[in-house]
Amino acid sequence: MKKVLVLVGSNRRESINLKFAQALEKLAEGRLEFEYFDLSTLPMYNDDDAADYPAAAQHLKDRIGANDGLLIVTPEHNRSIPAILKNALDWGSRPWGMNSWTGRPTAVVGASPGAMGAIAAQIHLRSILVSLGATLMTSPEVYLQLKPDLIDGNRDITNEDTRAFLAGFVDRFSAWVGADAERAAA
Repeated sequence: MKKVLVLVGSNRRESINLKFAQALEKLAEGRLEFEYFDLSTLPMYNDDDAADYPAAAQHLKDRIGANDGLLIVTPEHNRSIPAILKNALDWGSRPWGMNSWTGRPTAVVGASPGAMGAIAAQIHLRSILVSLGATLMTSPEVYLQLKPDLIDGNRDITNEDTRAFLAGFVDRFSAWVGADAERAAA
């Protein structure tokens, strides 16, 4: 079973993006093992701290390296990604010459209560990840409008069409992570 590091770009207690990630995890049972990283443990990025690299930032880099792929689940803040997520991207790319994102098989999804499903944040995030050298899965794109009761208390997707679409995303992501891991081993 492939291991996936999940970065949820929200630190809200009742984050809809965390619920979304957990629903995807349930759809991936038996194929992907999800590990969540708490982005709130990271100090705010400051290049002055590079000489005495923070333990929390090193832990993030270690977790990136220990997993077969990355799933980044982002909300949208003012048409962009949240500061907590950008902070993690910055720490993972440092110190210079030790960019942990390079070559990592990565998928980006997001949810919002609005009809556009965090599309602007995802476009921005994809642009950043490409510049950091992540290997992005380009389709299917998932811009989820998270309506009330779409995900129940058991983290099941209640709408059959949405569940089928997201199951297709999980199938593709599982193959993406597996194919990249096989190429790296060859």
